[in-house]
Amino acid sequence: MDPEPPLLHLHYILASSLSVEMILGISFFLVLLLFSSALVSGSEVAFFSLSPHDLDDLNKEESKVSDQILTLRAEPRRLLATILISNNFINIAIVILSEYLIRNVFGSQTFIDWGVALSEHIPLTSEFLEKTISVLITIVGVTFLLVLFGEVAPKIYANLNNMKFAKVMALPMTIMFGLFRPFSALLVRWSSKLESRFIYKKSGIPNTSKDELDKAILLTVDNENESADEADILRGIIKFGNVSAKQIMKSRVDVVAIEEGASFAELMAIIKESGFSRIPVYQEDFDNVIGILYVKDLLGYSKEDDGFNWRKLIREDVLYAPESKKIDDLLKEFQKRRLHIAIIVDEFGGSAGLVTLEDIMEEVIGEIKDEFDEDEEVDFIKINDFNFIFDGKTFLSDVSRIISTDKTAFENIKGDADSLAGLILHQLGYIPKKDKTLIIHPFKFKIVSVSKRRIEKIHVTLL
Repeated sequence: MDPEPPLLHLHYILASSLSVEMILGISFFLVLLLFSSALVSGSEVAFFSLSPHDLDDLNKEESKVSDQILTLRAEPRRLLATILISNNFINIAIVILSEYLIRNVFGSQTFIDWGVALSEHIPLTSEFLEKTISVLITIVGVTFLLVLFGEVAPKIYANLNNMKFAKVMALPMTIMFGLFRPFSALLVRWSSKLESRFIYKKSGIPNTSKDELDKAILLTVDNENESADEADILRGIIKFGNVSAKQIMKSRVDVVAIEEGASFAELMAIIKESGFSRIPVYQEDFDNVIGILYVKDLLGYSKEDDGFNWRKLIREDVLYAPESKKIDDLLKEFQKRRLHIAIIVDEFGGSAGLVTLEDIMEEVIGEIKDEFDEDEEVDFIKINDFNFIFDGKTFLSDVSRIISTDKTAFENIKGDADSLAGLILHQLGYIPKKDKTLIIHPFKFKIVSVSKRRIEKIHVTLL
């Protein structure tokens, strides 16, 4: 009788091995691979690829799912640790189950026969070859399936549909977040210590987080005014490298500048009214700044008539800086080029505003007032100790001072905004209508009046 073909023999093995137990095992294997491993792997990309705009949209939704996503994203290290722990447990279960399935599908005798057949051509024992074949089939096959269906495919899909994927996995990840809390906390603690040790070995500088430094500052100062001022200076030093030029610049609508074609009399009037020592000079509009006029250069010409050509005194060495430039880098640029003023340009090349050396120093030591500075009165109405009406352009620092809250009360909600109206626009993403209410604990904001271009009056309630 002719021997059975190998494929027919394999078909016989598979058909005879598909018992109820095997069917359940294969079903469980597919669930672990195509759902558990794939979904957990895709979650890493989905959660960490959410942009600030996506997070703002979730914050506006005010749903249970969005709250779960924001809570998970608030602790990125623990979230990543939870995903890695979950994925490893699932992959270990897949490997163990696959080894059991392969043994039962092919049968132990099949591997023994293969080992004996190969030992005739390879100078190794049949037992060693039998185990080697079994391990290779398990490793190669399972690795291929895990990489393709458990890593690559779900991560590509999650990258293209990150918001949808994150919402689907919000509840499962929240459950695992709590379930693996002891393991993830331990993993994060160890990784932080290793990171600190590596950084210290490389640079000789201990790796201390800004939150830890902030807490240390609070512990080392008392409630006296002088100590509070010292604490503010220390906080300013800590956050100095993270502040961009856009955050401290004077916007173009508030910049005092002069057109190149202005007369000498108009120039002197602007200088006397503003009191500034440096005046930007532009052609046609502020987007085309051609130089800076130093008032001290005019001292010898103050008695000249209106026909005096003051344009010859313009200094053409203008420092331009993008809005995203950090102020510590801008300070170095000031020192290198021996300048005190920079024109801030937006992404399209237009002039967005102006930053001076004094503006940068004020970020560390607080507001600097000289003999020419006048105390500006903040436009507000106090209804009672918990309700105030402010002008939209009021600085958040002034709001904190007037309503007697901590200076850092707006830090986590203001984004890049410096004014009260800017904070509202950052949170909503559009100019709201009158009577629009926004609650961000511990504040309640209500729009009192608004124009087509800006928010004019805001009712602030301290909850």
